[in-house]
Amino acid sequence: MTDKIVLPTDGDSSGRDLGAEELALVREAIESGHLTSTRGTMVPRLEKEFAEAFAVRQAIACTNGSAAVQTAVAAINPGPGDEVITTPITDMGAITAILYQGAIPIFADVDPHSLNMTAETIRARITPHTKAIIVTHLFGNPCDMDPIMALARDRGIPVIEDTAQAFMSTYKGKLCGTIGDIGCFSFQQSKQMTTGEGGIVVSNNEDYARRMFLFVNKAWGYGDSNPDHYFLAPNFRLTELQGAVAVAQLAKLPSVIERRHRTATLLSELLGGLEHIDVPAVTADSKHTYWRYPLRIKAEGEALDQLAAKIRSHGVHCAPRYVVKPAFECQVIRDRVSFGDSHWPWEGGHMVGRDPIVHDPKTFPGAYDGLAHVLVIPWNEFYTEDIVRAIAEVVKAAEGEILGAEATHG
Repeated sequence: MTDKIVLPTDGDSSGRDLGAEELALVREAIESGHLTSTRGTMVPRLEKEFAEAFAVRQAIACTNGSAAVQTAVAAINPGPGDEVITTPITDMGAITAILYQGAIPIFADVDPHSLNMTAETIRARITPHTKAIIVTHLFGNPCDMDPIMALARDRGIPVIEDTAQAFMSTYKGKLCGTIGDIGCFSFQQSKQMTTGEGGIVVSNNEDYARRMFLFVNKAWGYGDSNPDHYFLAPNFRLTELQGAVAVAQLAKLPSVIERRHRTATLLSELLGGLEHIDVPAVTADSKHTYWRYPLRIKAEGEALDQLAAKIRSHGVHCAPRYVVKPAFECQVIRDRVSFGDSHWPWEGGHMVGRDPIVHDPKTFPGAYDGLAHVLVIPWNEFYTEDIVRAIAEVVKAAEGEILGAEATHG
């Protein structure tokens, strides 16, 4: 195959289901004159309808996905130096959210095929200082939640689900984000529903929900008989304009998810059985909703780069190694660049007498192996069957040319 494919992209309207419905609600918000959620109707409407869609008691909107994770951590209310177990393969915003609340991210290894944390990798990181566990349903594929929840309940540790990439993914019939104590969602440009930036948190726990409502509002007790600023908290409110877009997007979400799932399933069927490439791992009894489409390549290093370059040369954008390196190798974590030169919360009086926190690469075989072999293809709701068949043709041809040749000469 020599022709380039022109793919719709979630970077613009070609790959985003945005249109008249969003415009109508944004116009309504503007004409109301109320663009702050404290006086408007769009954000309250979004929170009500999102809670109904996910069958939870409370949903609280916020400024973005990172703010959603920080809001969830704030609900758990860690003290300085408390530990929050999380994945080393995630967006940095989901990790700095822990640090901003004075807690220390403790990284658990992942399964090399799904790149998700497991109960076994989490168990190895639990200490007396563990305050919470954040599980990330990477790419839209659910973590294996039953053993994770059993472990957490046995230890009395709350579980936060980072569902930024997994809108309407299900695990054994349960919607991701509703299985743990708190669920976090992102409305960033590329997510399954978008407002450009934005987020929301959900919970069935009234105490957590109350604290999250306060947290996004500078801890001001809106609606209380004698309100005050009860504790240290930011302004993480979503605007009415974003809320208007989100209301329209939420109505479209089931259709968006169905289209993504249908076309990704087709690609897996077309690529199944390749000698050098495995299609995405899907957790048993789960529905993957494909924020991205991750292939596992049975090659690494230069061969992986050559394969990616060949696929890209035909117009199919792809990212070898996804985030390239585990989060603990990024400078902010590696060198503990936080508040001035303090290295807080890794250092300080609260850490006296505790073992130093280290990230030994030998304890992360799954993360290193998974990143070395993953090749991530963008995905959106406007991929058609013809597009998927064209992508499959490109991937198969590249596999034969690059990996088949390497096997012959290797």
